[in-house]
Amino acid sequence: MATVLVQEGTLRTGDIIVVGESIGRVRAMLGDGGRKLKEAGPSVPVEILGLDSVPNPGDDLRVAKDLDAAKELASHRRDKRRSAEVGTQGKVSLQDLFARLHSEEQKDLKIIIKADVQGSVEALRQALTDLSTEKVKVSVISGGVGAVTESDVEFAKASEAIVVGFGVRPDTNALKAARALEVDIRSYSIIYEAVDEVRLAMQGLLSPVEKEKYLGRAEVRTTFKVPRVGTVAGCAVVDGVVARSANIRLLRDSKPIYDGRLASLKRFKDDVREVKEGFECGMNLDRFDDVREGDIIEAYEIVLTAATLDGPLGSNEARA
Repeated sequence: MATVLVQEGTLRTGDIIVVGESIGRVRAMLGDGGRKLKEAGPSVPVEILGLDSVPNPGDDLRVAKDLDAAKELASHRRDKRRSAEVGTQGKVSLQDLFARLHSEEQKDLKIIIKADVQGSVEALRQALTDLSTEKVKVSVISGGVGAVTESDVEFAKASEAIVVGFGVRPDTNALKAARALEVDIRSYSIIYEAVDEVRLAMQGLLSPVEKEKYLGRAEVRTTFKVPRVGTVAGCAVVDGVVARSANIRLLRDSKPIYDGRLASLKRFKDDVREVKEGFECGMNLDRFDDVREGDIIEAYEIVLTAATLDGPLGSNEARA
């Protein structure tokens, strides 16, 4: 049921109407005190029954000549709204999106919301946009009342967005389209569950963080030249382990002067994969010969860890 105020012309029972993006046939009109009306003229407020979804406050009502004309007008309004919304959110091409996801710029997670009532749309919109951080921005590019439809899925595909349903389910055509277009539809009945999952999706947009893991160090006790090889450092591992596959950093007077890899790691004449603390070995640094007695060789590896979000909301705040 929707309340409308007729501004010009006459609205009659049986008329095919478009209110905003909602369409339907006027099955009943109720005036003051619930009195049934057959028609309503200018400046007469009435409640109407028969729309396929709940319109938004301020939506314009038009009477259409037939159902096809109504669908065409509703579709035109929907396309116009979406174009405006995408424009305000800074829509980019797929190429631009991929470039941004692999750069240090702010990432953008786009979301389409469908909910059971307008109040839920606004509450979820606020909760999700509040998740935005300096690293990831949450953009709700569309929000409406009613089931998730095929057109919502198509819009999500075109906009590289995910669809969040709150208190509603996708219809059959929407499910088929989602499978065909590989669009993610998430359904929730509790706001904090939606917030938690979107936070995880945001984290998935971030590139993994590279962290250095210390493995061990060795002291250079002597050096010697080997034909066709270069400088070989005779070393003693004094802490941890030095692995053939590790990254190597050469320190002189506590200052790094080389960062690279080992060309070879030997125990006596044998190639080895690693040398542990308390053992001696010979090392040849890849394309670097300026190794001196007293230098320190550190071994480390780079590990990738999931990036974290610096956001305004903690989990407890999000659930309040």
